[in-house]
Amino acid sequence: MAPQTGEPNVVLAGCLDELGWRPKALARKLNRVFGAGTVAESAPYHWRDAGALPRSPLPMMAAYVLSQELGRNVSVAELWQGRVGDSSALVPADTDLARPWTTQGMEAIVEDWVMGGLVDRRRFLAISGAGLLAIVAQYLDGTAGRGQYTPRMTSSFGTDPLVDQVEQHLPTLQLLDDEHGGARHLPYVGAQFRAVGLLIREGGHPPAVASRLIRALAEIGQLAGWMAFDAADHGLAQRYFVTALRAAHQVNDLPLCAHILGDLSFQAASRGHPADAIALGEAARRASDAAPLAVRASVLSRLAYAYAAAGRDNDFAHTRGAARELIASRDGRQEEPRWMYFLTDNHLDCQAGYGLIQMGRAQQKAESGKKSRRFLAQGTEMLRSGAYDVPRGDPSQRRAMFEGAWLALGHSAHGDLEAACEIGQIAADRLDAVRSPRSAALLHQLAADLRRRQRNPHVRGFLPALENALAQHAPSTQPGR
Repeated sequence: MAPQTGEPNVVLAGCLDELGWRPKALARKLNRVFGAGTVAESAPYHWRDAGALPRSPLPMMAAYVLSQELGRNVSVAELWQGRVGDSSALVPADTDLARPWTTQGMEAIVEDWVMGGLVDRRRFLAISGAGLLAIVAQYLDGTAGRGQYTPRMTSSFGTDPLVDQVEQHLPTLQLLDDEHGGARHLPYVGAQFRAVGLLIREGGHPPAVASRLIRALAEIGQLAGWMAFDAADHGLAQRYFVTALRAAHQVNDLPLCAHILGDLSFQAASRGHPADAIALGEAARRASDAAPLAVRASVLSRLAYAYAAAGRDNDFAHTRGAARELIASRDGRQEEPRWMYFLTDNHLDCQAGYGLIQMGRAQQKAESGKKSRRFLAQGTEMLRSGAYDVPRGDPSQRRAMFEGAWLALGHSAHGDLEAACEIGQIAADRLDAVRSPRSAALLHQLAADLRRRQRNPHVRGFLPALENALAQHAPSTQPGR
């Protein structure tokens, strides 16, 4: 702890009062956002009451968390009365992304990725509200225009062996994520992203080859963004997604643009920012108007989840129904993007399932019992048809863990503690094989639910094992870029 002024920090005290937080609530939020052990629960009492200045980079971390919770900017200088500057290691995710929507603008963003490489120690802080919407504003207001390259410009396979290898490698990268979770192989996929970026930076390619490289960069960037999201590194995920969106825009791949906007929407909803999620999801829907049916269905499923996060159950039901109709009319004759391999009618049902459970749990807190029970019953029924109990050798391990955690939460909220513990055990048993902090966070929520039910014999038998598994497999560091 740095020197103290001896005087209370009235700015920090005011922020905490506005949120209705005690200082330990700030510590717990910092540990959730930046990782367990970031700060002791007692430390913020010293910051508030004695004017203590925390070690770097905690001053910026605290300013960031308070800004996110309050919905307005709380600068480091304001919070700590000018006694500390911003930490260069912690930067907002939109840093240097405000470039023209041109090939040159995209290349300038790629340059940052390439030059940073593996030695880049910046930690990107997730953004929300106006800051997030500003970096994709051209897709929100319809002014994005067209990219430089003709859609689907290709050169004959075999004319450039290096580009052929890049494209052939893409499906394998996607399978790594499915089986092991985003945190396990994110550094490797990030290295592939930068390698393709280096080829683009070198330049001198014929237009057809340049187009293929930029399209590959967009696809790998989308995958890296999804993996960073699964790894709970939300700022890094946003940065990958936005770079991928820029690349997809330059090759006029509107289905991929829509898919990436849908991912940003789902991330925002998962982070508790439903207004951002709806704005991004509706932009994705507009961008997908001429896309293949599977892409349109996937985008609508993301928008439905955004409506669920906002508690707009009628909009959720309508949008989820529209997605289901689209996927039901899929007849196999329409060409679909290779990155849409994962989408099935069951996948859509399961996405709707955890949307319903989210709404059911929210309605439960709002003391709307009848509606809550209906949502929870519908959601658990849908997830029961999913992947939660696939065997360990199945390649869909991350999906199984995520859906299993949601299903256990649904049963817990519905009062079926035996089923919650049984399914929670199946999900927790995957922690040794799947590195998915996003899924693990749901299991932490399950543990919090069950701690209030410890008189139940099923809970008493399962809760210690769950807490031990979560502690044993807790990530010690961020997975890297």
